Amino acid sequence: MITEFQQTTQGPGLYDITSKVAAWLVGQEDGLLTLMVRHTSASLLIQENADPDVQRDLLAFFSRAVPRSDDPSMSYLNHTLEGPDDMPAHIKAAMLPVSLSIPVQTGRMMLGTWQGIYLFEHRDAPHSRRVAAHFSLG
Repeated sequence: MITEFQQTTQGPGLYDITSKVAAWLVGQEDGLLTLMVRHTSASLLIQENADPDVQRDLLAFFSRAVPRSDDPSMSYLNHTLEGPDDMPAHIKAAMLPVSLSIPVQTGRMMLGTWQGIYLFEHRDAPHSRRVAAHFSLG
């Protein structure tokens, strides 16, 4: 079973897609869910969903670790034609997962109590992101 989820973003941040995915799995049996973001400037994460400070801190960390290309520390970058946020977004996506595998038991993802699935947007402008999903029976 295959589908695709759309997620609109409003700039850098973590966007919770857990409920969209969970709704799609209702009524399924045991199996394995694979998710893959279909973009080279965004990532997927399983991360804490209870304290929003976690998402803010992750965003701040990666913004500091990989600043925009107009920051003097990034003057070595060559790919700058698509804006100062583009190549840093590709670097972040290379550092973080772009696909996830999640066990499913009786139609429910086996996530931990405080875990959610997030699309991590790395670009500054709003985007419509696509996440491909494949569920296979186990």
